[in-house]
Amino acid sequence: MVQTDSNSSSVAEHKRLVIQNSHGEKLVGIFHETGSPELVIICHGFRSSKDRIPMVNLAAAFEKEGISAFRFDFAGNGESEGTFQYGNYRREADDLRVVVKHFRGEKRCVVAIIGHSKGGNAVLLYASKCNDIKTVVNIAGRYNLRRGIEGRLGKDFREKIEQNGFIDVKNRRGKIEYRVTKESLIDRLATDTHAACQSIHPSCRVLTVHGTLDEFVPVEDATEFAKYIPNHKLQIVEGADHEYTSHQDELASIVLDFVKTSLYKDMCVPKTSSSCTNTDKLFDSRL
Repeated sequence: MVQTDSNSSSVAEHKRLVIQNSHGEKLVGIFHETGSPELVIICHGFRSSKDRIPMVNLAAAFEKEGISAFRFDFAGNGESEGTFQYGNYRREADDLRVVVKHFRGEKRCVVAIIGHSKGGNAVLLYASKCNDIKTVVNIAGRYNLRRGIEGRLGKDFREKIEQNGFIDVKNRRGKIEYRVTKESLIDRLATDTHAACQSIHPSCRVLTVHGTLDEFVPVEDATEFAKYIPNHKLQIVEGADHEYTSHQDELASIVLDFVKTSLYKDMCVPKTSSSCTNTDKLFDSRL
């Protein structure tokens, strides 16, 4: 099921698309339509959305180069249906698979998938299972998913979640921002980034971009991706924070150059099917 709503601009047409995922939830996205057969798909991070600055600026950068782009909200985020979950890594990779299949059905050639933060993990998980997109960009993704939990949930998170079955994460004013269930925490801890990286086919070119002043994900995680992904390029951005607040142009330039170089290496032939193995249960998760 797809709904469209368009908005004209001098450079490209912006269309609001609604695509139903494999769980019957509506995923909402913005399609930057330039008329090119080539298309890049851009994925947001943790408790973020398609409308955050990195996603909007990257889509605009591709649009200016005449390359169509689609940025969307994962289920439970932004305008999309569904309930937010702390884990959901495989579910989000499955959302991405549904989006890819939709555009393949429209005879589009998906030349790259790009993810920021948790979205970086989604595109890498996709690439570990599907060898049908040859260019993947991981921006500030987290390698070790066991890190970063205490900072959000507290040092005694294991005891609390065993006792209550959930933890409510509150802001400084004491207002509940989101709930972490025991199931969603297990999903995160069971997501093996190391194995996923090693499973990416050598024909898939992966770029990892990371800022030296990332306040959420340590830059050391980027070097771990570089160690274990077979065909990998690492780009460290000096002084950049997690959202590249003062480095948007530099980020866009790095990503554009990598994707455009790959375009010249691959002949863009729109596909109607995926080369994923066991697609129905590919990203199966209890959530």
